[in-house]
Amino acid sequence: MNLTIDIGNSRNKFAVFRRGEILEVFHFNTLNTNIIQDISQKYPEIKHVILSTVREVETSFVTFLQSEFNDYIELTEKTKIPIENLYQTKDTLGKDRLASVIGANNIFPNTNVLVIDAGTALTFDFINQQNQYLGGTISPGLEMRFRALHDYTNRLPLQEKNNNYQLIADNTKEAIISGVQHSLIFEIDSYINTFKTKFNHLKVILTGGDAIFFDKKLKNPIFVNLNLNFIGLNKILEYNIKA
Repeated sequence: MNLTIDIGNSRNKFAVFRRGEILEVFHFNTLNTNIIQDISQKYPEIKHVILSTVREVETSFVTFLQSEFNDYIELTEKTKIPIENLYQTKDTLGKDRLASVIGANNIFPNTNVLVIDAGTALTFDFINQQNQYLGGTISPGLEMRFRALHDYTNRLPLQEKNNNYQLIADNTKEAIISGVQHSLIFEIDSYINTFKTKFNHLKVILTGGDAIFFDKKLKNPIFVNLNLNFIGLNKILEYNIKA
């Protein structure tokens, strides 16, 4: 069994795998060895672990992982991966972007796949049917766009996502909600349409915190997978164990 750990800026996520299938996902605001001990007690068969982190973690935490499990892998730009990475600045590539692309490739191998992560940032990442990751784009996500309108103006109120919105709004609050949400929907659909004209048999996977919000609002058919990052991390772990 495998344990995948994804340390974000504010939240820490864990997923337990058995033979490629997710058994359970955990979310914690804190990070300490007690969390690992509790997971290990529940799943004593865990032998391998991979860590992906966007911030520094205490050395004692890493040391504990190394001593607790048979295999410990930390995802860096030097980690062996099961795809060809053609991104030029590998050291600046977000680990979540790379893991999600590898997760998509695991689901749809030898296929053109566009991965859309609707989170704090809105990212588009593409891997082709030759299993080559070509790169992608980064733009502000939903919450960031709402906050930017509020922070960079004197009078526009801060709004948040809302399923009730109109194409033409007759008040400022609704105009902000309509403008931000429609712009993102149009942007996502436009990207998908453009990729469809360039790459045959394109598959599109939507992931990230706002994936469910956008799922039924897009015109294009997509697959939603909220655990894409975990699937990629597990694939990387398995690849390195067998190497």
